[in-house]
Amino acid sequence: MDKKVLLIGGGKSFMVTSIAKELKDKGFEVIQANPDVTEVEHIENKPSLYLIYIDDIEDMAEFFVYLRDRVFEDDLSISIIGSPSEVEKIVGSKGSEMLAAVFERPVNVKELGQKMLELVSKEDKRLQKKRILVVDDDGVMLRTIKSWLSAKYQVFMVNSGMAAITFLATNAVDLILLDYEMPVTTGPQVLKMLRSESSTSKIPVMFLTVKSDKESVMQVVSLKPEKYLLKTMPPEELVGNIDDFFENQKVKNYQETL
Repeated sequence: MDKKVLLIGGGKSFMVTSIAKELKDKGFEVIQANPDVTEVEHIENKPSLYLIYIDDIEDMAEFFVYLRDRVFEDDLSISIIGSPSEVEKIVGSKGSEMLAAVFERPVNVKELGQKMLELVSKEDKRLQKKRILVVDDDGVMLRTIKSWLSAKYQVFMVNSGMAAITFLATNAVDLILLDYEMPVTTGPQVLKMLRSESSTSKIPVMFLTVKSDKESVMQVVSLKPEKYLLKTMPPEELVGNIDDFFENQKVKNYQETL
């Protein structure tokens, strides 16, 4: 279990200092940072577990705009410390779904430390799930697919073909769901690039598309995508296709060891 947390908050705050001490006493490796986009971006090997202490809402507004993108694209676990009104103002009435936990202020640091131990255990289990990268230029579709898959899989999102190539340069995934039609670099073009590089040539790819005509299929048949999943599929059918793929892969890998 990787007991590592990124604690965001004013470093000189008495409460932030107390929280950091309690987490360290609980065996956590605590990385502290101010709510500053540049500072956080420059931290190497950031953990997926974030704990954010809301101090000055106005000063943190820009950071939370940045964080809303990162939580979906990087599949982070975010917990927040603040009053109910502060939390709602920061994430919105429906934004709490992106949060792993909310701690109301004034916070009991002992109880917070225990809850963070429970969260890191859940995070450890979550990180053992299969990793799926969803590539689509439609932000609504990205979030919809993520909501369908997140219960069973680790889901990462990027909104362009080139962003997918950049992401895969430093991240391993077990499956790519690739939009067929995208501006600048289309799905078939992205798949050709993936197949041409040894590091990505064997990553399974499924097209996520509204195009099921024979001409579109024949354009990429030589690149051997695993499947064509229609965006119009019911959620349970799309998830079922992915479940079946991983189950068949497990059987195939087992047979190869015999």
